[in-house]
Amino acid sequence: MLYWIAQALGFPHVLNLVRYQTFRSGAAVATALLIGLIIGPRFIGWLRVRQGKGQPIRTDGPQSHLAKRGTPTMGGLMILTSMTIAILIWMDLTNPYVWACLFVTLGFGTIGFLDDYDKVRKASTAGVSGRVRLLGEFAIAGIASAIIVHTNTSNGTHLYLPFFNSVVIDLGWFYVVFAAFTIVAFGNAVNLTDGLDGLATMPVIIASVAFMLIVYLAGNAKFADYLGIPHIPRVGDLAIFCGAMIGAGLAFLWFNAPPAAVFMGDTGSLALGGALGAIAVTAHHEIVLGIIGGLFVVEAMSVIIQVFVYKRTGKRVFRMAPIHHHFEQLGWPESTVVIRFWIVALVLALAGLSTLKLR
Repeated sequence: MLYWIAQALGFPHVLNLVRYQTFRSGAAVATALLIGLIIGPRFIGWLRVRQGKGQPIRTDGPQSHLAKRGTPTMGGLMILTSMTIAILIWMDLTNPYVWACLFVTLGFGTIGFLDDYDKVRKASTAGVSGRVRLLGEFAIAGIASAIIVHTNTSNGTHLYLPFFNSVVIDLGWFYVVFAAFTIVAFGNAVNLTDGLDGLATMPVIIASVAFMLIVYLAGNAKFADYLGIPHIPRVGDLAIFCGAMIGAGLAFLWFNAPPAAVFMGDTGSLALGGALGAIAVTAHHEIVLGIIGGLFVVEAMSVIIQVFVYKRTGKRVFRMAPIHHHFEQLGWPESTVVIRFWIVALVLALAGLSTLKLR
């Protein structure tokens, strides 16, 4: 909104700063952080009053988690509120890429909210059926992917392979299916990771920082040509989107740090995972997303492997899935699991960023 106003006025005086994506990205971080910290206490108090017993805790999970009963969920609403306001203030309102990513974020957030609401209302961990959730997620991701491909008329259906320069596979309109799958898969991977206080929040922030750099470089023709990555005109505005995610995530982490005063819930985890997936698709760094967000991939794969093996052999590969619960069952304190997983997320993000030059 401010960009549109400044542009209409001709970027006079101090408003000339709004012209630059770097300034607006930093401003988005600060705006989302400030809003989140301001609304946080009252928001958490309102959730505690409305939910009563808070998020249902699995009785078959680690016994240490039973002490968390009464902690309110749906904290993702706080993230989405501060993030959306910051994006709308600092984004270029004419950029379809930002609207497509915001559509995924709020759409997935709505699905997660309905799931959280159902769990709280029924005092059960079941929530909305998996089929209904996936159907809604694929519908939202499919629409957003089609918008992204339609907007990018030069290389919208291309799949780029990291570590190789100019190796491109043109998937045609099948790319829309691939892109939708990427968005849905990553949304659910982040959702599965959100099982411990702060576990999913910091890796999402780390991945957002990495993609803030990637989209800025991909949106600049000179940088993209030098690095051998696909140049996507106007994708640099997603750096503002990433900045809003970082600020909102940091504000939420202030309240989600152990012992958590509020849980993110599916409202936040699905939305943030879907947002990262949409950003990666728009920047044509889908495979790099699997490296930068490798922690989320491992968490999701641990569940898939556990279910697959158990159904066929009756035996468990892990003591409990997702894999963070496995380490808890081995005797690791929750804080140890969280911090070590943060370190892994940081290392993987650096590995993913290295693909920008190793081509």
